[in-house]
Amino acid sequence: MSSLTYMESVGVGLLQGVTELFPVSSLGHSILIPALIGGQTQRDLDVTADGSPYLSVLVGLHLATALALVVFFRRDWIRIIRGLFSSIRQRRVQTPDQKLAWLLVIATIPVGVAGLALDHLLRDALGKPTPAAAFLALNGLVLLGAERLKRGGTGRRRAGQYPAHIPGGDPARESDRRIARLSYLQGTWIGAAQILALFPGISRSGVTMSTGVLRGLGHEDAARFSFLLATPVILAASALKLPELLAPENAAVRGPLLAGSLAAFVAGYVSVRFLTKYFETRSLTPFAVYCTVAGLGCLAYLNL
Repeated sequence: MSSLTYMESVGVGLLQGVTELFPVSSLGHSILIPALIGGQTQRDLDVTADGSPYLSVLVGLHLATALALVVFFRRDWIRIIRGLFSSIRQRRVQTPDQKLAWLLVIATIPVGVAGLALDHLLRDALGKPTPAAAFLALNGLVLLGAERLKRGGTGRRRAGQYPAHIPGGDPARESDRRIARLSYLQGTWIGAAQILALFPGISRSGVTMSTGVLRGLGHEDAARFSFLLATPVILAASALKLPELLAPENAAVRGPLLAGSLAAFVAGYVSVRFLTKYFETRSLTPFAVYCTVAGLGCLAYLNL
């Protein structure tokens, strides 16, 4: 049975914390980086290998990243949860917080159903370096296409009606008000885009941001909605796989896992803090170029 060293776990934790939130695919990088390093690292960090603890460790690292999102958006989640319960109690949706809460609930359903049905199948079939590299390149093209369509006017121009900030207002609340103007159908389309992230190399945040931009959200609001959407999905997926992580056969990796989880939490928190500022003024284009070049480069290297 393969083992996992502390250095490997911390390295993967840092990688996970960054690539889960940057629109570049955490699973794709978790497959490709070990393949490029080769040797024992590749054997230890193989998601499809029988007896490897790597997949269980990735579950723990995802959980740490989700907790970083919870901490960063803690005030927002308090408002959203209050909005959900007040809406249930009042049997109506009247405030932006109530609308945003139901948008998140409804938008999470498609990926939840698809994840239960397809996660294991797609991971086993496509959790190898060559498919991951191909999907990473495709991820770049998706991001680039969204930017081109938005600039070309194909995307809905709903978000252009809303100012980035109202002077003297709370930027987070103003962003939530703009997001809450999405229809439930639009929110469902954005949430359903996460299904594509079941393919290793396709970024969850990338496809949701791209779909949000095409549905009329600005980059800042699309990123915010993407991060809010990711939180319950990652938490639920981690909770379902937690018994596997706590199984006796994985006892040897719990020390490295703790170290890796701390790294993932810190990297995730720093990443979301950076990206929420970055997307106030910038676009997905640099990430599109990176994914396309890296994906095609890995394809060429791995198949020489």
